[in-house]
Amino acid sequence: MTHNCTDNSSANRPDATQRSAERRAVSLPARLTWKDQRGATRFATVLTRNVSDCGVYVECQSPVSIPLYRLVQFQLEREVRNSDVVPGTLQQGRVLGAVYRVSPPQGSRPQGLALRLMVNPRRMAASTEVDATRATA
Repeated sequence: MTHNCTDNSSANRPDATQRSAERRAVSLPARLTWKDQRGATRFATVLTRNVSDCGVYVECQSPVSIPLYRLVQFQLEREVRNSDVVPGTLQQGRVLGAVYRVSPPQGSRPQGLALRLMVNPRRMAASTEVDATRATA
């Protein structure tokens, strides 16, 4: 399976038109769940700062120890899932994602995590069709 999402780091792209999916600024509560190195289930409450069809960036209320490439379950809180800015891929509930960037806390800025969502490209295409139908209804 190939993913059609590209690396969106600013160091690798000269201009924002190269994005494969639109990124939307948000401020939505969410929850992360993962297994630590000992196999214990861990949880963290996070604030989602931006979303796209294939990724999210979250800020952690308190620092967490999640290494790069760790698989996590990402879930928006139920009361905000049906917001107009939320892509269809995130409205269904939990989505598997991989941590691909960790920003340590600096001063008053909290720790941040960039997640690449493990979304089936067919599911992404279906959610885009649903969004288009919703926009014309």
